[in-house]
Amino acid sequence: MSVRLDKWLWAVRVYKTRTMAKDACTAGRVQVNDVVAKPATKVAPGDIVEARRRDRTIVYKVVEVVEKRVSAKLVATYVKDLSPPAPDQPRVGGPRTAAAGLREDGAGRPTKRDRRLIDDLRGRRRG
Repeated sequence: MSVRLDKWLWAVRVYKTRTMAKDACTAGRVQVNDVVAKPATKVAPGDIVEARRRDRTIVYKVVEVVEKRVSAKLVATYVKDLSPPAPDQPRVGGPRTAAAGLREDGAGRPTKRDRRLIDDLRGRRRG
C-alpha cells in the first residue's frame, strides 16, 4: 500500500497543514530516497523521507503508511526518526536573546525618555 507524499507528511505531523506540505514539495525541500519529490509521489514502507524546515533537516524512515492525521503520541509507530541531532548554534530568525532595548517583566510601559534611548541603541533616531 502507498499514499501521496503531501498527505503522509501532514499525517505524521512534519507540516502543520497539507498545503504547507504540498508547497514544501513543490519548492524542492522534500526528498524521497534521495530524489526530489513532487506532492503526488507515492510513499511506501521502507522509504526514506527527508524534509528541510527552516534551520533543520528531518529524516524519517516510513515504517507504516498512514492517510489520516494521527496524534503526536502515535507518530512514533508510523515512522523511525533518523534525523541528525539539532545544531547547537542559535537559530537565525528565532527568538532574540538579550536584544537592545529588552525590558524586564513588570517594568511597565517605556517612558518617552526610555523610547528615545532604545531608538538610539537601535540606530533609528536622527540628530
